[in-house]
Amino acid sequence: MKYLHTMIRVTDPDATIRFFELLGLKEVRRMESEQGRFTLIFLATPEDMAGPGERAHAEVELTYNWPEEGKSAEVYAGGRNFGHLAYRVDNIYETCQRLMDAGVTINRPPRDGHMAFVRTPDNISIELLQDGVLEPAEPWASMPNTGEW
Repeated sequence: MKYLHTMIRVTDPDATIRFFELLGLKEVRRMESEQGRFTLIFLATPEDMAGPGERAHAEVELTYNWPEEGKSAEVYAGGRNFGHLAYRVDNIYETCQRLMDAGVTINRPPRDGHMAFVRTPDNISIELLQDGVLEPAEPWASMPNTGEW
């Protein structure tokens, strides 16, 4: 398993980037989703940056959810601005099965063979990402979400 990133939701991406730049982090990549109405901005320290074309060793993911037309950006309360910790795993199906066997609820099953979410005993969301992509497989492909993730 390898630590990947920590996600936080932001209401003002530019102000947040300026803050992290003061700490020495730099933007390393950005993704925008018109369909999902969000922007993901990944930041890393120079020490954590990898070679060209590679992801940084550890990143902060800023998630900006676009407000509806004519509305203000969402204000986050109760810890909702903190999103999740993310880890890359060698086999997402085996990892989820091991967690389930230990009594852990799979909140967002790896239906796509790539991504799953679970929660710690304190309700902190953990994203599991497959190293590469596995073909969708049962029982995961048909398993519904449980609770929030």
